[in-house]
Amino acid sequence: MPASELGEAKKELKTRVVVIIAVAIVVAIVSGMFIIAYLICKSRTKFKEKMENSVIIDRRIESQKEELELPFFDLATIEKATDNFSSKYKLGEGGFGPVYKGTLIDGQEIAVKRLSQSSGQGLNEFINEVQLIAKLQHRNLVRLLGCCIEAEEKMLIYEYMANKSLDSFIFDQARGKILPWSRRFHIINGIARGLLYLHEDSRLRIIHRDLKASNVLLDSEMNPKISDFGLARTFEKNQTEGNTNRVVGTYGYMAPEYAIDGLFSIKSDVFSFGILLLEIISGKKNRGFYHPNHSLNLIGHAWKLWREGRPLELIDMCSDDPCTLPEMLRCIHEKIHLMQIHHRASINYLQPMRCLLHY
Repeated sequence: MPASELGEAKKELKTRVVVIIAVAIVVAIVSGMFIIAYLICKSRTKFKEKMENSVIIDRRIESQKEELELPFFDLATIEKATDNFSSKYKLGEGGFGPVYKGTLIDGQEIAVKRLSQSSGQGLNEFINEVQLIAKLQHRNLVRLLGCCIEAEEKMLIYEYMANKSLDSFIFDQARGKILPWSRRFHIINGIARGLLYLHEDSRLRIIHRDLKASNVLLDSEMNPKISDFGLARTFEKNQTEGNTNRVVGTYGYMAPEYAIDGLFSIKSDVFSFGILLLEIISGKKNRGFYHPNHSLNLIGHAWKLWREGRPLELIDMCSDDPCTLPEMLRCIHEKIHLMQIHHRASINYLQPMRCLLHY
């Protein structure tokens, strides 16, 4: 090819490359602008919806102040009690938001559950918890002392539980050793009493839907108290079952019919109680359970040991007192009984818990 034609070909190729790059840049800029505009619009819509929900909740709580008979704390009081939400007083954080320890002017210790600004479901959980737990009174349920609704802040104020949650003991080898069987049995009975109250004795029949080790708090004397009613649902006295398209809770504690089909009832909580029972006895988590000799989960492992006549191998701690062995076996038997009757609707699910309490 002559040199003159080769030069023109190079110039033409260079021009095409420049045009392609320019077009690509323009398309990228225009696309970026559309994406940014969409995100801003979406963000504003979410913020607007959140603010509207927040206003609705404020009005609903304001209209129910007298009915709830719940003290309202001002923001300044809570900020002073928590040293302006200092990180050194932070107890933990969940889907609702962070929890802080605080001390009121009179010396009373409190736990402050602060709704996170980025919490998606927190607003609904907040109003749900205020409406439900404010009307509940039982020694094995955590006590709601009041709430704070000011500016954009929404907080629940609870009694402070010195020993935090049950999972911090039973799943920790060092701390688990200071939790003897007598104390574990006391905790099991306390949880059962609280659950029976929710299902039968309270003014409202309440399905907790998220009973697990981290939602059982322990006071200074290691008395258990069921907490976190953000996902709870109420039933009419003659209602036996509910259905939902939005399954909430914690996998590993959910009854199969709830996890798969969204069906929940008092049986759902009792199934969760059974899982919790196994975890307290064994010191092992149901989720992530591993055994070197088989691939069964904790429930399957417990069933295997029971059928082979070796149920005591499930127990986490050793006991020098032979009198405690019948209690241990009783707890294992009640869980096995719950497993056997799980799909038989004619069986009263609360009976195993009653037997345990009267034992």
